[in-house]
Amino acid sequence: MLFYGLQKMDVTSRAVLDIMTKTTEYLQPNPATRAKMSMMNSMSRMRGQEKGPGYTQTEAILGESMQRFGRELGEESNFGLALIDAGEAMRELGEVKDALDMEVKQNFIDPLQNLYEKDLKEIQHHLKKMEGRRLDFDYKKKRQGKVQEDDLKQALEKFDDSKEIAELSMFNLLESDIEQVSQLSALVHAQVEYHSRAAEILTQLSSKIDERIKDTAVKPKKEYAPKPRTSLDFSISENHNGGLHGARSPGESQSTFAHCSETCSETCPGTLFAARSPARSPARTPAPMDQPCCRALYDFDPENEGELGFKEGDIITLTNKIDDNWYEGMLHGTSGFFPINYVDILVPLPQ
Repeated sequence: MLFYGLQKMDVTSRAVLDIMTKTTEYLQPNPATRAKMSMMNSMSRMRGQEKGPGYTQTEAILGESMQRFGRELGEESNFGLALIDAGEAMRELGEVKDALDMEVKQNFIDPLQNLYEKDLKEIQHHLKKMEGRRLDFDYKKKRQGKVQEDDLKQALEKFDDSKEIAELSMFNLLESDIEQVSQLSALVHAQVEYHSRAAEILTQLSSKIDERIKDTAVKPKKEYAPKPRTSLDFSISENHNGGLHGARSPGESQSTFAHCSETCSETCPGTLFAARSPARSPARTPAPMDQPCCRALYDFDPENEGELGFKEGDIITLTNKIDDNWYEGMLHGTSGFFPINYVDILVPLPQ
């Protein structure tokens, strides 16, 4: 029984740990975002806050982009209106995914975490205690004749007691594994609910888009009506040498060209017709190098509370290293966190 129980406990322990990790990766596939969430949650606990920021769902990010550009295209654009509809559906999908995350965490991951940190560790404690008493008994048994018989019997009794406790705890856990089946059922039910709601949202979106296509197909098509071309009016007159010259003065020709340029700029805005050189950021005054600091290699726009935003070339004072991926620093009197790979260290933090 003991050997069988030890094998099952080893497999159960490894299974629980690996499945918890893989389930989190399934729900939150972006490793960089998971690392940022872990860091932000750690800082929230350090500050006494109950909960850090949640995982940003990719559906919500896509939906925000669709709605933003849909509004920019305007109500006169079929594509713009369709983007707004699709963006709203993506936002709803993000909310449904948030609900899936919460449901799976509460009813699957948390119970497995409790099983791993409480029941399995308690069994591990009993096994270590049993192993220690076995070694004590073996030692006294080898010294039989030099050790009193009562001490040897007492060592054997302690070993037997520990062995019974360890076997009983393993037996109870293995016999109650239907609890883990119930937790797995909760995971599956949460997935069914998520995919059902997602299918409902996408079906409604598909119907909206199909209806928009049908409505557009029956509308009369607009005909392109070109504006009158700008003409150059030449008056023919004879000069002193018998040649011809234009009646328009240079000033008039220049005015016509300016009008044409102005018309083009009104009808053809944007970078497709006008190449503009990028504006350089004003030179930044470097900070004194008498304290730990770094220089920003790129612009960093904070996405979560507690992050420190900066522009390329800013000199940031370093105050703490959170982990291998994040620093804490100060810029213009504001303190916050930022990724290490966005900066170049000028003066390192003291070891």
